[in-house]
Amino acid sequence: MAGYKPRVITLSKKPKQTFGFYLRVENGEEGHLIRCLEMGGPAELAGMKDGDRILRVNGTFVDERSHSEVVDLVKNSGTSVTFHILDESSYKQAKAQGVNLSSPGSKPVANGVEKHRPKPKLCYLVKSSSSFGFSIRSVEGEHGLFMTEVTPGGTAERAGVRLNDRLVEINGENVENITHDGAVDKIRRAGSHIMFLLVDKETDKFYQKTHAKIGSWLATTKYLPREPRVINITKGSDGYGFTLREEASQAGHFIRDIERGSSAEKARLKEKDRLVAVDGRDVESCSHEEVVDRIKQSGNKCCLLVVDKDTDQVYKLGKVSPLLYMEEMNDSNSPPSYTEAVNLPIPTRSSTPAPERKEELRPKLCKLEKTSDGFGFHLNSILGVCGHYLQNVVKGGVADKVGMENDDIVVEVNGVNVEQSHHDDVVKIIQGSGNYLEMLVAKRSVYDKLKAQGVPITRQLLEETSYAQVHSAKTPEASKRERLEEEEEARPTTPTEPERQRNSSVSSSSSAESIDERM
Repeated sequence: MAGYKPRVITLSKKPKQTFGFYLRVENGEEGHLIRCLEMGGPAELAGMKDGDRILRVNGTFVDERSHSEVVDLVKNSGTSVTFHILDESSYKQAKAQGVNLSSPGSKPVANGVEKHRPKPKLCYLVKSSSSFGFSIRSVEGEHGLFMTEVTPGGTAERAGVRLNDRLVEINGENVENITHDGAVDKIRRAGSHIMFLLVDKETDKFYQKTHAKIGSWLATTKYLPREPRVINITKGSDGYGFTLREEASQAGHFIRDIERGSSAEKARLKEKDRLVAVDGRDVESCSHEEVVDRIKQSGNKCCLLVVDKDTDQVYKLGKVSPLLYMEEMNDSNSPPSYTEAVNLPIPTRSSTPAPERKEELRPKLCKLEKTSDGFGFHLNSILGVCGHYLQNVVKGGVADKVGMENDDIVVEVNGVNVEQSHHDDVVKIIQGSGNYLEMLVAKRSVYDKLKAQGVPITRQLLEETSYAQVHSAKTPEASKRERLEEEEEARPTTPTEPERQRNSSVSSSSSAESIDERM
């Protein structure tokens, strides 16, 4: 389901209560629609939107099932249910393009708070003498193959293999339904190097409960012996100082002809490094011209994700992209954020609040009116499906005047929650807003504290004092910076979502012939 990423949302309720929405099928509309969200209810707090389509219920694909079957699946779930959901615009586009929507994806969310997701692990083993230092066994009454006889201090244990781990993949191939003899044969034929995807007991139970497929795209790379490299590079007077080439003998884009004393050499690029991503965007499937263009569009600073030959071989053995490494960096507690990775300035505060003054844990609702200089900020993102930050907020510009600051985290754009949206989708919403824009943002410290407390960040947290009015900049100061709308080429605009009428059954696509069921 390339290009369309459903949200995975788990709702919980008390007995005799509802999940806070209506499930509806409507005349002239495809799919099972979310309607009439109850303000403050589980569905609304979890980020469901009017018009969202339900693709799966507890892992069961329901897009082609009848309304009554879907209602029964939800009702039979008891007090907790997990949905795969796609927004209305993406759903209609996918249907128009004939996309297969039956593939699940994305991160689970529980009533608005992302759940901790234990990760499978990729383990790369290089045979020592004649053994990898483990055995595999099958257990009567249990599905799958399990690791046993893991030699203490041996090859397998050093690679991250643990007793009773369940085997999911061998060299990127799923083996969950293979026989014991079949798995042994694959391991023997793999030679002296092998990659396993394994899950421990806790991780296995988590995915069984959520009915989600386990794959290497979900894995941690922390046990792998080699890491891709994030290269922050600033253009010199003679350019970056390297040549980008395609090789006839192998697929990919390779760093060549590094000039002595150049920015490339200082940034520690190496000959024959393979380029994986530019500014966090995958370029492995791009043409040479497209990659060159992306580097040029970066301006004077660029962030490259590269792998040397040995690291490349490790990731290719498991059939995973090195981008998985950067995703994990951004998921960890102390990663360099993507904005840091591309060398964008992160401002330091010159003054420290008095110790006795407690920070107000509220977001900021900001309304902006575009001037000839634009909205006066740049939008940056963390690699991986979620996280959007403000950078280069122009002093005296529209964004600055309404209280927006560098490093503020964007929660909503024009009433649409974008915490888990793709960067390009958020840009489209902003570009499609015309001259007026409404954004719910929060200081990073406020955002982190609210998330740690499990508090959904919504407009309900607002008070009058936290509301920022529209500011139309009338000053003649013309900033030389490129604005957000100048960073991206023109794209089809996405209509902004109208302000929701909560607790109302009226919607733009409702029909008198619709079938409705309160959930």
